[in-house]
Amino acid sequence: MSKYIIKGDAKINGEVDISGSKNSALPIIAACILNGGVNTLYNVPNIRDTNGMLEILTDLGCKVIKKKNKVIIDSSGVNKIQINEKLMREMRSSVIIVGALLARFRKAIFSYPGGCEIGARPIDLHINGFKKLGINIDENTRYIVCKCDKIIPAEIQLDFPSVGATENLMLASVLSDGETILRNVAMEPEIEDLQNFLNRMGAKISGAGSNIIRIKGVKNLREVSYNIMPDRIETGTFLCFAATTGGKIELNNVKDEIVLPILAKLEEAGCKIYREHNKIILDAPKRLKAVNIQTLPYPGFPTDMQSIFLATLITAKGTSIITENIFENRFKCVPELVRMGAKISVSGSSAIIKGVRKINGTNLIATDLRGGVALIVAALRAKGTTIIENCEFVERGYEKLEYKLKKLDIDFTKEG
Repeated sequence: MSKYIIKGDAKINGEVDISGSKNSALPIIAACILNGGVNTLYNVPNIRDTNGMLEILTDLGCKVIKKKNKVIIDSSGVNKIQINEKLMREMRSSVIIVGALLARFRKAIFSYPGGCEIGARPIDLHINGFKKLGINIDENTRYIVCKCDKIIPAEIQLDFPSVGATENLMLASVLSDGETILRNVAMEPEIEDLQNFLNRMGAKISGAGSNIIRIKGVKNLREVSYNIMPDRIETGTFLCFAATTGGKIELNNVKDEIVLPILAKLEEAGCKIYREHNKIILDAPKRLKAVNIQTLPYPGFPTDMQSIFLATLITAKGTSIITENIFENRFKCVPELVRMGAKISVSGSSAIIKGVRKINGTNLIATDLRGGVALIVAALRAKGTTIIENCEFVERGYEKLEYKLKKLDIDFTKEG
């Protein structure tokens, strides 16, 4: 197991290029199955999750060529419709491949996906949506078996605006004979990026970014090249790195309009923020002010930033309250932060953070992706050295983190 060693009491200073979006790249990689041809993706983050998705595609019969952040996927040789159980259990996003397999082959076999343990994330919405598209589902064995003669267009009302279910139903519907309408869908920018990719392939999809998406089925899809959008959670993370340390940072390759909820809370906490074309500059005060946050589906404050912001606020002036409305286990990093001297109490779905002037470096253990990054945020502010074990979680979603932090004058090393 590898670990991070971070010397705290640091001050972020410098500029960083933000990588391509993890949450956009994963469904787009899955969508490359649809046209049975060669697709070229640019700005793909080289991280554990994208590599895991590419490994699943290779196992299904795709040919994959990686050249830094350029990925070429040839799906003409797909010869399996069963997703490798071991690979699927390593990553929840792997379930999105099911929609692509169903659209192209009318059959898919898979097990329940894995991923970070941040609460119950059932795939009922995916399964129920598939059933409305005329897909027969057999869940009575070790595997879930999905099959149909054809995808039947339908109107589907999601009980909750799930990102994964929205993406899966988009993929499953794209080659149907007729129009499918999805209501109460997720409105995240990554959904719009997937729509743009599919439309470049020749799909006829509209509405992404709103709560209703219309998919007019087409018979064929063409080969394409596509540039993945920048990662809004990495953008928010580096802004929090600078805000926590009282530093100044300049971020390049960003889309400021997709991180407005994050920018609003950082400004409320006392940061000065300047926005230019594809650039964000943040100048932080020596000590932040307390703020209250509620996580909500987009365009609300993102749940993926909740634990990161929680760590950012542990040394702020006053008392902050963060309420988590999406996942029930997003506070798993709290005991580790308390060990550093933070004053945090959890009551139901809310965390109450009483700001302290000083926290101390110590040995910590990451238990999930965003919680692991929260520990890094705290370590940058802490007095002394912090060692964070299980950093493999963090590497699921962040590219070249060691390099980028060193570029910002941070004493940050990885061992193992």
